[in-house]
Amino acid sequence: MTLVTFIIPVRHQANSNDWPSLKSRLSQTIASISGQSNSDWRGVIVANEGADLPDLPPKFSVERVTFPPNQLHDINGADREKVYDAFRLDKGRRVLSGMLAARDARFFMIVDDDDFVSANIVEFAGRNSNANGWKIDRGYLWNEGGRLLLHHNDFANFCGTSLIIRSDLYGLPASFEEADIDYIKSMLGSHVRIGKILADAGHPLGSLPFRGAIYRVGHAGAHSKSSNLIRTHFLNASVLRRPRQLLANLSRVRPLDQRLRREFFGARTVG
Repeated sequence: MTLVTFIIPVRHQANSNDWPSLKSRLSQTIASISGQSNSDWRGVIVANEGADLPDLPPKFSVERVTFPPNQLHDINGADREKVYDAFRLDKGRRVLSGMLAARDARFFMIVDDDDFVSANIVEFAGRNSNANGWKIDRGYLWNEGGRLLLHHNDFANFCGTSLIIRSDLYGLPASFEEADIDYIKSMLGSHVRIGKILADAGHPLGSLPFRGAIYRVGHAGAHSKSSNLIRTHFLNASVLRRPRQLLANLSRVRPLDQRLRREFFGARTVG
């Protein structure tokens, strides 16, 4: 049994406006996961047939799927809830395919293809292998190429790379065809819904006791169309009118030093 399997769902290539950039960010995410201090893990990338992927280091494999492009992938569409619902279905199907290919995991962690994870996650899971799992309530925001990080203390409600869950709690079906659509959307396609579902079933998730992930924001390929860090938290007109809020935001800033680069970016230097 593998202690932690990281599942990385990758959108259909037709849904990317810049595949070379997506491929480059995915390569950085792979390098981040590869930096784990405990070697009892594997990574599964779920991508469509024909998608050009970066060279993979040991411990990574690819699960190829044939799902069609998501026709409602643009969050700027007229009906945001329909866009979110289509995203949950598309992501959930990809996650399910990856999990079914890696049933022997003790824990699963779903990682978005442009984020970064702490090198200490597998080590922590190994010391607490009977736990239900954890939410990453505390993480960082990072602008691509930037030299600063911003603390975020409601991370699990903000970023998809925020859950480490014991595999049996997913109640995986015997086959892909047996999965109910609502199950796919809520248990696998939404990082917000599953926490309440598990808590209501008597399996609450704990809070990871350290900052466990970095959410890359403000780049053109982001699913969420997340905003530039500086513009949103420091140069926003409403923030500038509220000095206390500006000072509070400034207090959450920390430099991206070498220790954090080693913890989150692996052997590869980013930015």
